[in-house]
Amino acid sequence: MMMQGTPNHSAKARSGISPKDVPSGYVDIHCHCLPNIDDGPASMGQAVALCAALADDGIGLVIATPHQLVRCEARTCAQVIRTAVDELNQKLAEESIDVTVLPGGEVRLDERIETLLANDEILTLADRGRHILLELPPDVFVDIEPLLLQMRSRGVDLVIAHPERNAPLIAHSQILRRWLNCGASLQVTAASLAGYFGAAAERAAWDMVLGGWATIVATDAHDTGLNGPCMTIASRLLADALGPSMARRLCFENPLGIVVGTESLPLRWPGKQEVG
Repeated sequence: MMMQGTPNHSAKARSGISPKDVPSGYVDIHCHCLPNIDDGPASMGQAVALCAALADDGIGLVIATPHQLVRCEARTCAQVIRTAVDELNQKLAEESIDVTVLPGGEVRLDERIETLLANDEILTLADRGRHILLELPPDVFVDIEPLLLQMRSRGVDLVIAHPERNAPLIAHSQILRRWLNCGASLQVTAASLAGYFGAAAERAAWDMVLGGWATIVATDAHDTGLNGPCMTIASRLLADALGPSMARRLCFENPLGIVVGTESLPLRWPGKQEVG
């Protein structure tokens, strides 16, 4: 169900993706790959290099998610992002880089979200009108249950970006169960699972995965250096811990569900000891 008054920019004609023709490879729903728009690549050349790194990491489909409602807000309105995605895809085709980029945003928590979405000022993931990638404040805990319920009543669910790296949320982790029951999904970062963000983030990420609460792994890549993609490494670690089918679910099937606008993702699944 679309929000009343929300323009439908999510038709297959725009995204070019359906469950039958999705490209091969992992699906990355959180990546800062657009040039000169936020804290990702500073130029088209750097953006192309990042997308080449994504392809080398086994990713075939990526949602560009520049920050919205926080840093660079004036440069990340919905139509600017759509135009930048079109330009990047054209360049990737010219360079024969086999990655398809879709529009999206990493939306900072804000009381205006419902109105801004209805006015087509912020983006849903893959422009499908179905999921918002939500970034929580890094320095204070906010209970978003009212927002979750409000948005779900409009047919939109929230995907919480990198919860394992949000210290206030980790301190209130018991509230996550309520959020999940209200339709939230948790997206952990591949680099956190690999330990690249430190021991605390690594431990929290694995707790969320092994506990069956995190349903999506994404790169949150910004460049080809320290903040580069490492989905292949994370997938191998997940396969070792939970088996190949669960690794595929986290790195491909559930992210693909976001891309095609699946109405709901599985909230949790058994831990390793219960996986056959």
